[in-house]
Amino acid sequence: MKKYFGKIVIVLIVIFLLADMASVITYPNEYKVIKTMGKISRVTTEPGFSMRVPLIQSENTISKARQLYDIAPTEIYTSDKKKMEVDAYIIWRVVDPVKFTQTLNSSTASAESKISAMVYGALKATVSSTTQEELIASRDAALDKNDDDDALDVEVEDITSEDLQEKEEAENGVGTDAGGTEDQNKETDDGMTVIDENTRVISLSSKILEQLSKDYDPEQYGIEIQMVKIKKLDLPDENKDAVYNRMITERKNIAAAYKAQGDSEAQKIRNTTDRETAVMISEAEAKADQLEAEGEAEYMRILSDAYNDPDKAEYYLFVRQLDAARKSLESGNTTLFLDSDSPLASVFESQP
Repeated sequence: MKKYFGKIVIVLIVIFLLADMASVITYPNEYKVIKTMGKISRVTTEPGFSMRVPLIQSENTISKARQLYDIAPTEIYTSDKKKMEVDAYIIWRVVDPVKFTQTLNSSTASAESKISAMVYGALKATVSSTTQEELIASRDAALDKNDDDDALDVEVEDITSEDLQEKEEAENGVGTDAGGTEDQNKETDDGMTVIDENTRVISLSSKILEQLSKDYDPEQYGIEIQMVKIKKLDLPDENKDAVYNRMITERKNIAAAYKAQGDSEAQKIRNTTDRETAVMISEAEAKADQLEAEGEAEYMRILSDAYNDPDKAEYYLFVRQLDAARKSLESGNTTLFLDSDSPLASVFESQP
């Protein structure tokens, strides 16, 4: 027994290795492609255990699971000749392992290379047929939840202001009109939403998939592209400074226009105010002159009434002459020249 023990062990090992090489275990998330002398003999799509001929038949494992491929960012010109930087990722899976093996040799790298070329073509066709304004509006629009998001275990919820208002009205028991209201955002037949007369919000993912199925046929390679999601849609870095500077210049021009308009309005107000002030001052001065003239006339009338008889008039004349003499002596003069007929001269002559 000891003599044959080593040979028995070797035979058992060989049998075990052959059994291991002959066994094919298929898991739920994969395909097994069995080839005989390089040709596909069968494909196992259901999970379980099967056998193959060692050394003659080979097996390839292909994943059934959804796979994510992140394509490199690329720059594409829009329909109005504006450059945009687009970065996206792709969700794809193998649906026909036979075609996948025949066309891409069961290679994930080859599949991703082919997918990148097809998606780039569809992406370029979609972006180049859209204006930059529509792309930016589509980028800034809220995300729409679709059935594929559930498969990726991604919760995408889009709550807009209209939804919040409807929810609040529902909670408060407020309903809409009997006839209903027409949504301001109208959806067109091509999957685009018109937010105003000039700008459309497009579903980029839907348009890219539609363009992809039109220009290419991913199923010919045994693959299915389920989603194309845009991660980044922006201006190239080298253009941002120029755009920002242009925006700053435009804002400065708008500010200068507002300032010039304000200065013009301010000058008009100042001119109107100055004119009204000048008219008011002129009217006030004319009124003052009139009142002064009326006062002088009234003063003269009062004096005339007060000194209407000869005695009062002589006294008044004498007082005025005294006032005149006093004023003439205020400047430091000590000599007073009087006419011999002056009442003052008669006063001085009567002095002893």
